[in-house]
Amino acid sequence: MPLERIAFISVHTSPLAPMGGAKTGGMNVYISELARELGRLGVKVDIFTRRSTSIEPEIDHALGENARVVYLKAGPVQPLAPEEHYPHLSEFTASLIAFVTLHNLRYDIVYSHYWLSGWVAVKLKETWGIRFVHMYHTLGLMKQRITENALTQPDQRVFTEIQVQQAADRIIAATPAEQAQLRWLYRASRRQIIVIPPGVDPGRFQQGDSRSAARAALRLQPEAELLLFVGRIEPLKAVDTILEALHALRERAPDLLRRLHFMIVGGDLRDRSNREMIRLQALSVKLGIDKLVSFVGAKEQAQLPRYYRAATAVIMPSDYESFGMVALEAMSSGTPVIASQVGGLQFLVRDQETGYHIPTREPISLADCIIELLSDSARAELMGESAARIAQDYAWARIARRLLKVFEQVAGQGRKQP
Repeated sequence: MPLERIAFISVHTSPLAPMGGAKTGGMNVYISELARELGRLGVKVDIFTRRSTSIEPEIDHALGENARVVYLKAGPVQPLAPEEHYPHLSEFTASLIAFVTLHNLRYDIVYSHYWLSGWVAVKLKETWGIRFVHMYHTLGLMKQRITENALTQPDQRVFTEIQVQQAADRIIAATPAEQAQLRWLYRASRRQIIVIPPGVDPGRFQQGDSRSAARAALRLQPEAELLLFVGRIEPLKAVDTILEALHALRERAPDLLRRLHFMIVGGDLRDRSNREMIRLQALSVKLGIDKLVSFVGAKEQAQLPRYYRAATAVIMPSDYESFGMVALEAMSSGTPVIASQVGGLQFLVRDQETGYHIPTREPISLADCIIELLSDSARAELMGESAARIAQDYAWARIARRLLKVFEQVAGQGRKQP
């Protein structure tokens, strides 16, 4: 039976927040674009998120017909770090139930995102008997394994993720790698997990400025080669590896370095509490490459196509990526991607075809890939064309229909809320 209305839960971050902020990234894009596409298919989608500022309306219709964002009071009306949301989850759940009751709403299924929202989905299942599908986006145990916390005991996040896994009717994994991690680390069954990648809007990233016009709009010199990073400014993104690679170019390819510019899109330039931002700015000065580097802060999703189009390559040297939405957007723009061979990036980026794979935390390997790419413009252009062609397979119209089939199957196996 066709679905009429779906509840999305995104407790800790609004899908309308600017990209590259402290709490924003690929998950925000995923939720907003999927809701928009489902709306086009005639399904009503309500996205529940926590109110973090006084200017946010109760209901925002910016995502178009049939899709809306509902801001709920839970805790202080101010920005919070993700982990700071946990004490307010009960209030968030109560506010959600009150909103649904007040407006006499009925949902066919719940789709929760990230571990905090999974906690809420479990409570809704207990209260309403409604079935839910969950997507983790990142896994706590994977993050523990690649950070200094690798040897600590499981924290509240991991404990909650296990509870969500045990209660979820289906889990959406972005890649086969995430599916394997869920089975290995969380003991999820194979039949519980369905692999469906995030999508992209090819039209948005392939239309607009030409490369030369995009570079001119960003005030780059005509002969300049732009390397681009887009994302949150946090240690796991390994932006320092890019800075160290540029420093290595001073000896390995000084002529090439003179026409290079590296732009970092992400973070709040006014937030002096972001220690990683401050560290990276200081490192660029220490390495003597600060004149080649621009920190431009977070940008709205609508602004990103110009940056991607202007770039010679997008670089993602992350220690961990469950998928890598930025890489997909860059590919859709016809821009090659140099990415570490981790998580979803090892499936999305095709080495020597749409870009390059590099080992994590190896700036010399990254420097060599930069030299190879920028020394052969014809090959770089072919890589970009191949990237744009492959990105067509990830069009949101296709991805949304695949997910909708999963939702219909899960909803059909259960009972609706009373």
